[in-house]
Amino acid sequence: MKSLYSKFVIITASIMLLSGVLAFLGSNLYYQQKLKPSNDAKNTEIALDIAEFINENPHIQLSDYLENIAEVGYQIYLVDAGDTERFFGAAFRDTALKNEVKAQVLNGEIYHGMRQFPKQTFVTGFFANELTNTIGVPITHNSKSYALFLRPDIKLLFNEMHLLLAWLLALTILLSIVLVLFSTNYLVKPISSLTAATKALAAGNFHPKLQTKRNDELGELSKSFLQMAQKLEQLDDMRKEFISNISHDIQSPLSTIKGYTGLLEQDSLTSEEKVQYISVINSEINRLSLLTKQLLLLASLDRNEDMMKSQRFHVGKQIENLIKTHQWAIRERDLMITYSLPDITITGDPSLLSTVWDNLLTNAMKYNKPGGTIDVSIKVAHDYLVVSFQDTGIGLSTSQQKRIFDRFYRADTARSQTVEGTGLGLSIVSTIIKLHNGEIKVDSQEGEGTLFQIKLPIS
Repeated sequence: MKSLYSKFVIITASIMLLSGVLAFLGSNLYYQQKLKPSNDAKNTEIALDIAEFINENPHIQLSDYLENIAEVGYQIYLVDAGDTERFFGAAFRDTALKNEVKAQVLNGEIYHGMRQFPKQTFVTGFFANELTNTIGVPITHNSKSYALFLRPDIKLLFNEMHLLLAWLLALTILLSIVLVLFSTNYLVKPISSLTAATKALAAGNFHPKLQTKRNDELGELSKSFLQMAQKLEQLDDMRKEFISNISHDIQSPLSTIKGYTGLLEQDSLTSEEKVQYISVINSEINRLSLLTKQLLLLASLDRNEDMMKSQRFHVGKQIENLIKTHQWAIRERDLMITYSLPDITITGDPSLLSTVWDNLLTNAMKYNKPGGTIDVSIKVAHDYLVVSFQDTGIGLSTSQQKRIFDRFYRADTARSQTVEGTGLGLSIVSTIIKLHNGEIKVDSQEGEGTLFQIKLPIS
């Protein structure tokens, strides 16, 4: 399999080659359509000027004059009616010329060999050192008719230019290859680094080394990759934390149940002690039951099962009934609850949303202070239902607020040590709210209380 580096070099070189061929063909088309007729007209004018000078100055030595013209940078062929021919200047590579052409020029016509030259590539057409690629004009000297054929001596005129162009072309190709190699390395190296970082991440290294100072797409990709690695590290930490917490949450009630079951086997127990031990066992069983139910609910939400059974229902009435259900626990904890629950109907899953309200109300009770208050309210804002649960409890730190909805997260503070919990409730709440296309926010001050605010579309 070819590496990205070699592919990039090959593709870039192919593009350069293709661009060169297309540019060459475009230039050839321009030469054939524009430059060749213009070159023919320019040299025709020069040839006519020479013929006019010869015709008007019969006393000049024709051979000497044409030798001087040739030294300036022209190739000249002179032929008379008796087919006596002479060449001046550099030799023609091909001296073939039809007799009909010679006769036409001797008869006073102009021969446009440059314009009529076969439409080959412009390099061949421009540099073709052939007698047919000339301009032919009639001249008269000392009452004798001649046919004069002329073309620029390209080799003489552009000899140094040939070398310059050759060096320019060679250096351009060489520098292009070198620059392609360096630019390819500059572009491909970050991708190679990303490949190595991906392998390191797969092996469990969440801190790969990547350059993120580039201000282009690769720099953005590197930054996104590092952010992903950071998120994966957090998820891995939460997974380990979850396994530790779940193991403890399962092992602790099982140990308690096992211990009290052993105590129940004693014959010396009184009826009151048996009732007390059985109550403890039932309490631990309820803890395990709650934990398994929450885990099953999270698993169902993760699998995106068709859990939503939406219908129209009175959300205010639902929360009010829930408060009445917990009224005894509220009084037992010496709390005061106030609520403002107007009769508002929304579309949603009553069962899942009941789980949300129950979790938030239970948390407000668990983490409140003796003599504290709980305020529950509902209001409508711009086609959205806003439900608020506010307490005067122990509150949350800023770092805890950032992770409070993370799955399996449990704050390692007095908040988690004061009461029993699985650390899954608020994650379930957040997931259910998202299923309803809503959002949940938390605002809290340590030692002062917490406000949970849910925003749901009314329909």
